[in-house]
Amino acid sequence: MASNQSKRKIVKTNAEWKKELSPTAYEIMVDRGTEAPYHNAYYNNHEKGIYVSAATGEPLFSSADKFESGTGWPSFVKPLDMSKIEIVHDSSYGMDRDEVIEKSTGFHLGHVFDDGPANRGGKRYCMNSGAFKFVKK
Repeated sequence: MASNQSKRKIVKTNAEWKKELSPTAYEIMVDRGTEAPYHNAYYNNHEKGIYVSAATGEPLFSSADKFESGTGWPSFVKPLDMSKIEIVHDSSYGMDRDEVIEKSTGFHLGHVFDDGPANRGGKRYCMNSGAFKFVKK
C-alpha cells in the first residue's frame, strides 16, 4: 500500500531492505506477499519464546498467545504491545480485510480476523512466518 510508505518511521530504501532481509522476508514485508500455508517456519512451532520482527528485531508476538487455528499460518490472539502494530484496510485481491503492519516500518505482517477463540478475545492475528524471527526462551 502506498500509504504505508508514508507512515514509516524507519526509513531505508528498498535496496537497503533487500540487503538486510532474507528474500522471503522481503517478499512478505516489503512486497506485501503471503507465504504458503503449512509450508512456513512457524505455523507448527510449539516452543516457548517471542516472535520478533525480521526487519527491526522488535518483539511483536508471544508463544503464550499463539493458538492452533487450522489455517496453516501462525495465529495469535493478540500482539505483545498494540502500539507496535497498526491495523489498516486492505482491499487487495478483491477482498476487504484488516492488514497488520509493523508500525515503525509500515511493513506487512499478516491480517487480523474476528474468528479467534471467543474466550481469549475473539481475534485471530494470522501472521506470515517470514516476517518474524523466533527467539526461544
